[in-house]
Amino acid sequence: MALKKRLSYQWRIFFPLVALLWTLIIVLVFFQYKREVAYRSENINRQLAFINNRIINAYERDLDLVPFMHFVAQYFDNTIFNDIIVSVYDDSGKLIYCIGTPILQSDSDNIQSPELIEAEQHGVGTSLRTGIVYPDSLFYFSARKSTDGKIFVHTAMPYNLSIADAISAESSLWIIVITIAVIVTIIAYYASRYFSRNITLLRDFANRAALGKDFIAEGRFPHDELGDISRQIINIYREKDKAIEQREREHRIAIHATEEKSRIKRQLTNNINHELKTPIGIIKGYLDTIASDPGMDNDTRQRFITKSQEHMQRLCNLLNDISTMTRLDEAGSNIPTTEIDYHDLVYSISNDLEVSKINGPLEFNFDLPFECNINGNYSLLTDMLLNLIKNAAAYSHGTETWLKLINESENYYTFTFYDNGIGVEEQHIPHLFERFYRIDEGRSRKAGGTGLGLPIVRNTILMLGGTISVKNRHGGGLEFLYTLPKWKSRT
Repeated sequence: MALKKRLSYQWRIFFPLVALLWTLIIVLVFFQYKREVAYRSENINRQLAFINNRIINAYERDLDLVPFMHFVAQYFDNTIFNDIIVSVYDDSGKLIYCIGTPILQSDSDNIQSPELIEAEQHGVGTSLRTGIVYPDSLFYFSARKSTDGKIFVHTAMPYNLSIADAISAESSLWIIVITIAVIVTIIAYYASRYFSRNITLLRDFANRAALGKDFIAEGRFPHDELGDISRQIINIYREKDKAIEQREREHRIAIHATEEKSRIKRQLTNNINHELKTPIGIIKGYLDTIASDPGMDNDTRQRFITKSQEHMQRLCNLLNDISTMTRLDEAGSNIPTTEIDYHDLVYSISNDLEVSKINGPLEFNFDLPFECNINGNYSLLTDMLLNLIKNAAAYSHGTETWLKLINESENYYTFTFYDNGIGVEEQHIPHLFERFYRIDEGRSRKAGGTGLGLPIVRNTILMLGGTISVKNRHGGGLEFLYTLPKWKSRT
């Protein structure tokens, strides 16, 4: 079954409003019309009373009433009072003078007319009633008694078309009423349209919101209380929509981060398994060979033992690097930091390198100011710098490395670590900090690298609140630019 079409909010305001206004106009016009008719009827009564007064005055001045009565009849000739009736009675009820049909003082039941009763009591009296002589006609009656009480003047005016026109409201009144009604209707239309505008706009907003369309412009709402409320509703909805969108985006990011973390963890586990299998397999092979051949000569046995020790050392290095990466990943925020003089730390590493020779023939140089105090962790910073030096020693094929302070701001020091080696191809630069990434798989394994040195460097710098980047230097070699926070920035 089809739904009935509802009236819009504007018309539901318009029709009751117009009905109310028209009712007020009709009531006011009705009372005004009654007042106008009453006023014009009173004028007729006053005119009849005026005639009575003139006749009584003529009587009291002893004037002959016959000429005066003729004058009255001629005076009202061709006026709305052309049909006026005048009767003069003495105190005994005898008709003395008359214009038109005599007015009877009482009906067939000998009941005196009300205007005469009132004149007996108060001197003058009026009434609007049917006549005795013409029982089907309506008359205005007026009566007055002379001061000495000897005569009564009784006048009557039939309610004819002339009188009806005289007492009816003028046509201009109806023109005014119609004009006011039209103006009121127009005002009601625009007023209802104005008040319903917010409702219409809110309905459009709700429909657009339900369909996912663009919102209507807030400037279309009127600048009043309803418009302010409407704009506030839209703002609340938009904020809610933004909050939902933000929550969904954060949820997607969290899911992606979780999936990425799981992927990295699986990849790391696979890489660790792969990296562990190689030295363990080699060590097992050497030991099994020694155990299965008791008659092996001493030189071969010693070479196998030495190879096993080398791969054992590589396995220990790998386990240490994995432990460091796990520490940085899972407990990075809990690693304690303190004030460290970076110049002293680098100086100690330089002395240790001269003794340990872990950098081989590669010379390590540094240029740092004294009291270069940073906020960091001594052990992690030492491992970080040693990893940079070992990486350069293993892969750069250069002769020297340098560590320098190149800039400082209010909160950070900026350092450069570079070598004069061969560098790497540009396509490898974005992947150098990835775990277990090797430019040359075979050569990297021969160099004894674990594939975690540069990732440890990056994670250490980031954990301490700094930044790091890498690029090929002009003239050869790799250059690492990294920042470390000053100690005073954390106090």
